[in-house]
Amino acid sequence: MKFDVLTLFPEMIEQACSHSIIARAVNNGIIDVNTVNPRDYTLDKHKKVDDTPFGGGAGMVLMCQPYFDAFDSIKKTENTEVILLSPQGKTFNQKKAAELARKEHIVLICGHYEGFDERIKLYTNAHEVSIGDFVLTGGELPALCLIDSISRNIEGFLGKMDSALKDSFSDGLLEHPQYTKPREYRGMKVPEVLFSGNHALIDGWRRKQQMLITRKKRPDLFAKFQKNCNNIEDLKLLNEVLFSETE
Repeated sequence: MKFDVLTLFPEMIEQACSHSIIARAVNNGIIDVNTVNPRDYTLDKHKKVDDTPFGGGAGMVLMCQPYFDAFDSIKKTENTEVILLSPQGKTFNQKKAAELARKEHIVLICGHYEGFDERIKLYTNAHEVSIGDFVLTGGELPALCLIDSISRNIEGFLGKMDSALKDSFSDGLLEHPQYTKPREYRGMKVPEVLFSGNHALIDGWRRKQQMLITRKKRPDLFAKFQKNCNNIEDLKLLNEVLFSETE
């Protein structure tokens, strides 16, 4: 998987990708993260990439020329996905992350200041993506969120693909509780079922906990899961969650 990030602040991307699991994946050749700075392509001698908006208004708007030329400098394939980070885009989620992980090349375009000249969106034919209903000063942090989230779904990124498959949202439910040593700390005990050695029993407990936690924290997700559930074992647990008076 190759990521090309169009950004006015390449250091933000490069620094973040030089640490932890992302850095290991880069060093192992599992992902490749490159930055392209539109300032390097501007024809303005002062490296200017923005200007005042036609029609008046506050702020500065990113200009066509440096972004067009920076975008053209990137070698693309038939399997390239172009994404423009924008609060106007469709909200990013786990399903989209898994879908994008099947691509071989992703171009991420980061905005800044008041926004893009609309023609940049048209020229790049980018899909606009948002990470939530809030506004940031630039697209670099959202771009890093996408790189991390998408990469987790690539074989070898986490060491074990099973880790990604059990993440929250991977099957419509939030993740079950996790525990480690010690067995008891400050009066708080780890559930006994986890020491039973009965993996089927443990799996059932974890699955039920997923449902309970999702119902409590994200009733919208729980309602969707309940509507679409057709697995026999899940239906049994779902029945317990819905009708147990003790939970």
